[in-house]
Amino acid sequence: MNNTACFPGKYIQGSGTILNLEHLINRFGNKAIILASPSARKFLPESFFHTPLSQQFVVEIFGGECSEVALTDFSNRIRNEKADVVVGMGGGKAIDTAKIAADRAGLPVIIVPTIASTDAPCSGCAVTYSTDGEFEKVHYQRLNPSVVLVDMEIIAKAPVRFLVAGIGDALATWFEARSCAANSAQNECGGFSTMAGQNLARLCYDVLLKYGVQAKIDNEAHRVSPALNYITEANILLSGIGFESGGIASAHAIHNGFTALPETHAFYHGEKVAFGLLTGLHMMHAPEAEINEVTAFCLAVGLPVTLAEIGVPEIDREKLMKVALKSTEEGSTIHHEGKGITAEKVFEAIIKADAYGRQLFMKPAHSG
Repeated sequence: MNNTACFPGKYIQGSGTILNLEHLINRFGNKAIILASPSARKFLPESFFHTPLSQQFVVEIFGGECSEVALTDFSNRIRNEKADVVVGMGGGKAIDTAKIAADRAGLPVIIVPTIASTDAPCSGCAVTYSTDGEFEKVHYQRLNPSVVLVDMEIIAKAPVRFLVAGIGDALATWFEARSCAANSAQNECGGFSTMAGQNLARLCYDVLLKYGVQAKIDNEAHRVSPALNYITEANILLSGIGFESGGIASAHAIHNGFTALPETHAFYHGEKVAFGLLTGLHMMHAPEAEINEVTAFCLAVGLPVTLAEIGVPEIDREKLMKVALKSTEEGSTIHHEGKGITAEKVFEAIIKADAYGRQLFMKPAHSG
């Protein structure tokens, strides 16, 4: 197997970049279909809805779940409209739907994230769920998005919980890439990790620790600041390249396991990934100092450190074993952590991570 890395064709981040969308579309084709979440649609320039431009752009509202049903519907719309460019605009699931549908149609895709909640925008892989929100499958596209366009004015206006969820997703990047390298596990590009993937994953973690708290404060004030710029880049670009070219392991596998519990569906991808990371660190007996550092950071930015914070208020062995069993299915990325990982070990680590988090919550704030 070769060392392999994947990158988006072009990454553009700044204030007012949404005004470049028309020009970018015209570089790839003559007619675009834009899949936009209901909240994302309002950020499209008004010119997109007036003739003659309205003849070149069709806006389709995203239904809410990246499922095979939604993909079939959107693929049919692409074909009926005779579009030659696809634009995905919104959060992770709208973006993933656009990426998969564009790949199946053999068309270029431009991604416009309106929240910095996941690392999906830059990657050449995407996840489908059942219509009930349970994880089903990872899909690999032939190419990464042609363009990723990030408008910081839009990101700054988004609710802060989205940014924090993106931090949770990005927080796992370094630890999973490190595990893949240590165990010669395959990355998401179909090869071994590269120096670029490993080093960008590490940079991602360092940026999060340095600027995460300030970026949250600035996002709450809807202020475009250096810290918010750095964290947005970490959430989307550094984590996107880092996870794909470095590889994923237990944090995302345990996230997938939690999707088996309907009560967790109200919580964002990155929130569950963060708790999955804490579980993985306990499962792999990480140094106490490292567990302390990651848990303290989660507390500082408002990421979950207990089961109750992802919708599971009581320890229920039957439910948590469902999570553990799904996490350890054949082919799960949890096995990138090494041999001998069982559902029972995952279950025990979930209990340890929850107990550790609850203990921290009970400490007086000044005790650290």
